[in-house]
Amino acid sequence: MTQNPQILRIGSGAGYSGDRIEPAVELAEKGNIQYLVFECLAERTIALAQQRKQKDPDSGFDPLLAARMRACLPVCQRNGVKIITNMGAAHPVAAMQETAKIARELGLSGLKIAAVTGDDVLTLIQGRDLTLLESGEPLASIQDRIISANAYLGAAPIVEALQGGANVVITGRVADPALFIAPLIYEFGWSMEDYDLLGRATAMGHLLECAGHLTGGYYADPGVKEVSGLGRLGFPLAEVTDDGSFFLTKVPEAGGMITTGTCKEQLLYEIHDPAQYLTPDVIADFTHITFSGIGPDQIRVTGGAGRTKSGKLKVSVGYRDGFIGEGQISYGGTGAVARGQLALDIIRQRLADIDLTPGEVRYDLIGMNSLYGNTLDAGNPAEVRVRVASRTATMAEAVQLGNEVEALYTNGPAGGGGVTKSATEVIAIQSVFLEETQVYSEVHYVVV
Repeated sequence: MTQNPQILRIGSGAGYSGDRIEPAVELAEKGNIQYLVFECLAERTIALAQQRKQKDPDSGFDPLLAARMRACLPVCQRNGVKIITNMGAAHPVAAMQETAKIARELGLSGLKIAAVTGDDVLTLIQGRDLTLLESGEPLASIQDRIISANAYLGAAPIVEALQGGANVVITGRVADPALFIAPLIYEFGWSMEDYDLLGRATAMGHLLECAGHLTGGYYADPGVKEVSGLGRLGFPLAEVTDDGSFFLTKVPEAGGMITTGTCKEQLLYEIHDPAQYLTPDVIADFTHITFSGIGPDQIRVTGGAGRTKSGKLKVSVGYRDGFIGEGQISYGGTGAVARGQLALDIIRQRLADIDLTPGEVRYDLIGMNSLYGNTLDAGNPAEVRVRVASRTATMAEAVQLGNEVEALYTNGPAGGGGVTKSATEVIAIQSVFLEETQVYSEVHYVVV
């Protein structure tokens, strides 16, 4: 545990899988933090990671895990900062082994690295009479196309890893706030049944989990909401006391800002019901949270509560759902819009002539109508980008659609250029609930 367990400083090292690495290093170097948390999983991310693992049994963890660990492990060990992350994705044990390998290559020693498993529940849901939450259909309706099923674990196995002496804890699918509340439970000795404390901690975790969102990255809107220094945006940290109260700040020299406005927007981000934010650890209530400025880029957060958890775990089920073919080409100069529209008309005719019957299909002029249809007057722009995208039944059809757009180079309107095309398999996500008692986690260790 830390020397002063009444106060804990936790930094947010990433808000998504592809996030910048430099702000995390900055927090470890200058933030006077005890924990650095990398939140890198989205719902679809882990299904894609499961695909990679199926192709290569030694993969399946976050593609940037090695780069992040190389950049952060030395400074974190030097400053006594522990790392918690869900970069294990579909293969936490392989991520643990890769991290240990990197530590050895860097000449580091005295590190205990933990991996949390148990979120992979694919075999557990097979053949079960479960209902897909989004569509209301039975799970059996997609049974033959399922590739992954991962339950959102809570903070308990992360706490267990910290109690076991881990300096680095790598998980797969856990609830995002659990990454942040686990060190509080461990350091402050909180009960897992003190739901008001867990509710306040969940608010803290939710505010930090998207990293640059809180420091103005997703907030900026020139002329409306100005944010300076976005080119070197800093990530946030929280200073938390043992009663669950906290304030939010950042490294002073880092770009961006933390204000009541950035905090309010992030608090409501991805929240269906602020009075009932369901997590594996607590049902959090954010309705009485208030923000107040206590200094430059320092926001005090008060309020927040919680009540007994539901006893159910959400499970993200990834499954194959067809293919998407896409092609794009640009037109510029006088008559660009008319030539772009002609290109779309040509593709419509071509798809009919070659008997390619698309499913969902989009014919867009980016810069004119790709976002808002014809509800806004875009005027007469000097350049447009044609985009045709369609769901198809086969990969061959998806490839053919892109080829037809490429053929506009010589078979379409004058002046087309910059063609791109792609054909990809669609990995879709729906969810089911499992009883918490049916899911078991395990902690694995390696010492460097």
